[in-house]
Amino acid sequence: MALALADGGTHVIIIDILISQAKEVAKEILRKGVESLAIKADVTKPREVQEMVSQVMKHFGRIDILVNNAGINIIASAESFRPKDWDKVLSINLKGVFLCAQAVGKVMIKQRKGKMINIASIAGMVGTPHHAVAYNSSKAGVINLTRALAIEWGQYHINVNAIAPGMIKTDLTKERLENKEYYNYWVDRTPLRRIGKPEDLIGAVIYLSSQASDWLTGQTIVIDGGYTAL
Repeated sequence: MALALADGGTHVIIIDILISQAKEVAKEILRKGVESLAIKADVTKPREVQEMVSQVMKHFGRIDILVNNAGINIIASAESFRPKDWDKVLSINLKGVFLCAQAVGKVMIKQRKGKMINIASIAGMVGTPHHAVAYNSSKAGVINLTRALAIEWGQYHINVNAIAPGMIKTDLTKERLENKEYYNYWVDRTPLRRIGKPEDLIGAVIYLSSQASDWLTGQTIVIDGGYTAL
Protein backbone atom coordinates (compact mmCIF):
# COMPACT_ATOMS: atom_id res chain seq x y z
CA MET A 1 0.00 0.00 0.00
CA ALA A 2 2.81 2.40 0.88
CA LEU A 3 4.64 1.67 -2.36
CA ALA A 4 1.46 2.10 -4.40
CA LEU A 5 0.81 5.52 -2.87
CA ALA A 6 4.41 6.47 -3.62
CA ASP A 7 3.97 5.36 -7.24
CA GLY A 8 1.13 7.90 -7.43
CA GLY A 9 3.43 10.71 -6.29
CA THR A 10 2.51 10.72 -2.60
CA HIS A 11 5.17 11.44 0.00
CA VAL A 12 4.97 8.52 2.44
CA ILE A 13 5.97 8.22 6.09
CA ILE A 14 6.39 4.68 7.42
CA ILE A 15 5.56 4.21 11.11
CA ASP A 16 6.56 0.95 12.75
CA ILE A 17 7.78 -0.35 16.07
CA LEU A 18 10.31 -2.34 13.98
CA ILE A 19 12.34 0.59 12.69
CA SER A 20 14.71 -1.49 10.55
CA GLN A 21 11.81 -2.71 8.40
CA ALA A 22 10.39 0.80 8.19
CA LYS A 23 13.73 2.13 6.98
CA GLU A 24 13.92 -0.48 4.22
CA VAL A 25 10.50 0.53 2.89
CA ALA A 26 11.41 4.22 3.15
CA LYS A 27 14.56 3.62 1.10
CA GLU A 28 12.52 1.90 -1.60
CA ILE A 29 10.08 4.81 -1.65
CA LEU A 30 12.89 7.34 -1.96
CA ARG A 31 14.09 5.52 -5.06
CA LYS A 32 10.73 6.29 -6.64
CA GLY A 33 11.50 10.01 -6.50
CA VAL A 34 9.20 11.05 -3.68
CA GLU A 35 10.02 11.91 -0.07
CA SER A 36 9.84 9.40 2.74
CA LEU A 37 10.63 9.07 6.42
CA ALA A 38 10.84 6.08 8.75
CA ILE A 39 9.69 6.77 12.31
CA LYS A 40 9.72 4.35 15.21
CA ALA A 41 6.58 4.46 17.32
CA ASP A 42 4.43 2.21 19.47
CA VAL A 43 0.83 2.98 18.48
CA THR A 44 -0.43 1.99 21.94
CA LYS A 45 1.48 4.82 23.62
CA PRO A 46 -0.13 8.27 23.26
CA ARG A 47 3.15 10.13 23.79
CA GLU A 48 4.91 8.24 20.99
CA VAL A 49 1.96 8.71 18.66
CA GLN A 50 1.92 12.45 19.30
CA GLU A 51 5.69 12.66 18.79
CA MET A 52 5.29 10.83 15.51
CA VAL A 53 2.70 13.34 14.33
CA SER A 54 4.91 16.23 15.46
CA GLN A 55 7.83 14.87 13.43
CA VAL A 56 5.69 14.52 10.33
CA MET A 57 4.31 18.04 10.71
CA LYS A 58 7.78 19.46 11.25
CA HIS A 59 9.00 17.87 8.05
CA PHE A 60 5.95 18.24 5.77
CA GLY A 61 3.67 20.80 7.42
CA ARG A 62 0.49 18.81 6.75
CA ILE A 63 -0.99 15.31 6.75
CA ASP A 64 -3.37 14.41 3.93
CA ILE A 65 -3.73 10.63 4.33
CA LEU A 66 -3.58 8.25 7.28
CA VAL A 67 -3.51 4.48 6.77
CA ASN A 68 -4.01 2.68 10.09
CA ASN A 69 -2.46 -0.72 9.48
CA ALA A 70 -0.77 -1.82 12.72
CA GLY A 71 -2.13 -5.09 14.01
CA ILE A 72 -1.41 -8.45 15.63
CA ASN A 73 -3.19 -11.71 16.31
CA ILE A 74 -2.83 -14.18 19.16
CA ILE A 75 -4.29 -17.63 18.63
CA ALA A 76 -6.01 -19.41 21.52
CA SER A 77 -9.42 -20.88 22.24
CA ALA A 78 -11.93 -18.56 23.88
CA GLU A 79 -12.03 -20.59 27.09
CA SER A 80 -8.26 -20.45 27.50
CA PHE A 81 -7.59 -16.95 26.18
CA ARG A 82 -5.49 -15.07 28.70
CA PRO A 83 -6.69 -11.60 29.77
CA LYS A 84 -3.21 -10.13 29.17
CA ASP A 85 -3.28 -11.40 25.58
CA TRP A 86 -6.77 -9.97 25.10
CA ASP A 87 -5.50 -6.61 26.33
CA LYS A 88 -2.48 -6.75 24.01
CA VAL A 89 -4.52 -7.48 20.89
CA LEU A 90 -7.18 -4.87 21.65
CA SER A 91 -4.54 -2.33 22.60
CA ILE A 92 -2.74 -2.54 19.27
CA ASN A 93 -5.62 -3.34 16.92
CA LEU A 94 -8.25 -0.97 18.30
CA LYS A 95 -6.73 1.47 20.78
CA GLY A 96 -3.79 2.05 18.45
CA VAL A 97 -6.11 2.87 15.57
CA PHE A 98 -7.99 5.34 17.75
CA LEU A 99 -4.86 7.03 19.10
CA CYS A 100 -3.40 7.53 15.62
CA ALA A 101 -6.74 8.73 14.27
CA GLN A 102 -7.16 11.12 17.18
CA ALA A 103 -3.69 12.65 16.83
CA VAL A 104 -3.87 12.98 13.06
CA GLY A 105 -7.52 14.02 13.24
CA LYS A 106 -6.55 17.16 15.18
CA VAL A 107 -4.28 18.12 12.29
CA MET A 108 -6.91 17.37 9.65
CA ILE A 109 -9.57 19.32 11.53
CA LYS A 110 -7.35 22.41 11.30
CA GLN A 111 -6.73 21.69 7.63
CA ARG A 112 -10.46 21.03 7.14
CA LYS A 113 -9.48 18.15 4.88
CA GLY A 114 -8.09 14.63 5.09
CA LYS A 115 -8.49 10.97 4.24
CA MET A 116 -8.34 8.22 6.87
CA ILE A 117 -8.20 4.54 5.95
CA ASN A 118 -8.50 1.97 8.72
CA ILE A 119 -7.47 -1.59 7.91
CA ALA A 120 -10.15 -3.79 9.45
CA SER A 121 -10.86 -7.40 8.43
CA ILE A 122 -13.70 -9.66 7.42
CA ALA A 123 -13.01 -11.19 10.84
CA GLY A 124 -14.77 -8.12 12.23
CA MET A 125 -17.88 -8.92 10.18
CA VAL A 126 -18.23 -12.70 10.43
CA GLY A 127 -17.10 -15.28 12.93
CA THR A 128 -14.16 -17.54 12.11
CA PRO A 129 -13.43 -20.95 13.64
CA HIS A 130 -9.70 -20.47 14.08
CA HIS A 131 -9.38 -19.31 17.69
CA ALA A 132 -9.04 -15.57 17.04
CA VAL A 133 -11.62 -14.25 19.49
CA ALA A 134 -9.67 -11.11 20.44
CA TYR A 135 -8.67 -10.35 16.85
CA ASN A 136 -12.24 -10.70 15.62
CA SER A 137 -13.51 -8.46 18.40
CA SER A 138 -10.88 -5.81 17.75
CA LYS A 139 -11.61 -5.66 14.02
CA ALA A 140 -15.34 -5.34 14.66
CA GLY A 141 -14.43 -2.38 16.85
CA VAL A 142 -12.38 -0.85 14.04
CA ILE A 143 -15.35 -1.03 11.69
CA ASN A 144 -17.67 0.76 14.10
CA LEU A 145 -14.95 3.23 15.15
CA THR A 146 -14.71 4.11 11.45
CA ARG A 147 -18.42 4.92 11.37
CA ALA A 148 -18.24 6.97 14.58
CA LEU A 149 -15.27 9.06 13.40
CA ALA A 150 -16.88 9.60 10.00
CA ILE A 151 -19.98 11.02 11.66
CA GLU A 152 -18.03 13.30 14.01
CA TRP A 153 -15.51 14.58 11.49
CA GLY A 154 -17.57 14.82 8.32
CA GLN A 155 -18.20 18.48 9.09
CA TYR A 156 -14.46 19.09 8.68
CA HIS A 157 -14.36 17.39 5.26
CA ILE A 158 -12.47 14.41 6.67
CA ASN A 159 -13.34 11.11 5.02
CA VAL A 160 -12.99 8.09 7.31
CA ASN A 161 -13.36 4.67 5.68
CA ALA A 162 -12.10 1.15 6.22
CA ILE A 163 -10.92 -1.81 4.19
CA ALA A 164 -11.84 -5.32 5.33
CA PRO A 165 -9.50 -7.82 3.67
CA GLY A 166 -10.08 -11.53 3.61
CA MET A 167 -7.19 -13.93 4.12
CA ILE A 168 -4.04 -12.24 2.76
CA LYS A 169 -0.68 -13.98 2.53
CA THR A 170 1.82 -11.85 4.45
CA ASP A 171 4.78 -12.47 6.72
CA LEU A 172 2.32 -12.72 9.62
CA THR A 173 0.04 -15.31 7.99
CA LYS A 174 2.59 -17.27 5.93
CA GLU A 175 3.32 -19.87 8.61
CA ARG A 176 -0.33 -20.67 9.26
CA LEU A 177 -1.07 -20.90 5.54
CA GLU A 178 1.63 -23.54 5.23
CA ASN A 179 -0.75 -25.80 7.13
CA LYS A 180 -2.61 -27.60 4.32
CA GLU A 181 -5.87 -27.93 6.26
CA TYR A 182 -5.88 -24.22 7.15
CA TYR A 183 -4.97 -23.21 3.59
CA ASN A 184 -7.67 -25.39 2.07
CA TYR A 185 -10.27 -24.05 4.50
CA TRP A 186 -9.84 -20.54 3.11
CA VAL A 187 -9.47 -21.48 -0.54
CA ASP A 188 -12.47 -23.84 -0.51
CA ARG A 189 -14.71 -21.15 0.98
CA THR A 190 -13.50 -18.33 -1.28
CA PRO A 191 -15.38 -18.12 -4.61
CA LEU A 192 -12.28 -16.86 -6.44
CA ARG A 193 -10.43 -19.93 -5.13
CA ARG A 194 -7.22 -18.34 -3.96
CA ILE A 195 -5.58 -16.58 -1.04
CA GLY A 196 -5.31 -12.81 -1.31
CA LYS A 197 -2.12 -10.89 -2.02
CA PRO A 198 -1.14 -7.51 -0.54
CA GLU A 199 -1.39 -6.12 -4.08
CA ASP A 200 -5.11 -6.89 -4.05
CA LEU A 201 -5.64 -3.96 -1.65
CA ILE A 202 -3.91 -1.35 -3.81
CA GLY A 203 -6.96 -0.26 -5.81
CA ALA A 204 -9.05 0.43 -2.72
CA VAL A 205 -6.26 2.36 -1.00
CA ILE A 206 -5.69 4.56 -4.05
CA TYR A 207 -9.43 5.16 -4.40
CA LEU A 208 -9.95 6.02 -0.73
CA SER A 209 -6.95 8.37 -0.80
CA SER A 210 -8.08 10.25 -3.90
CA GLN A 211 -10.68 12.84 -4.82
CA ALA A 212 -12.71 10.05 -6.42
CA SER A 213 -13.91 9.07 -2.91
CA ASP A 214 -14.77 12.58 -1.71
CA TRP A 215 -18.42 11.65 -1.12
CA LEU A 216 -17.73 8.35 0.58
CA THR A 217 -17.34 8.15 4.35
CA GLY A 218 -18.10 5.77 7.18
CA GLN A 219 -17.96 2.76 4.87
CA THR A 220 -16.04 -0.51 4.87
CA ILE A 221 -14.88 -1.92 1.54
CA VAL A 222 -14.66 -5.70 1.66
CA ILE A 223 -11.87 -7.30 -0.41
CA ASP A 224 -12.07 -11.02 0.24
CA GLY A 225 -12.40 -12.94 -3.01
CA GLY A 226 -16.10 -13.39 -2.26
CA TYR A 227 -15.71 -15.13 1.11
CA THR A 228 -18.43 -13.09 2.84
CA ALA A 229 -20.79 -13.46 -0.13
CA LEU A 230 -21.42 -17.11 0.74
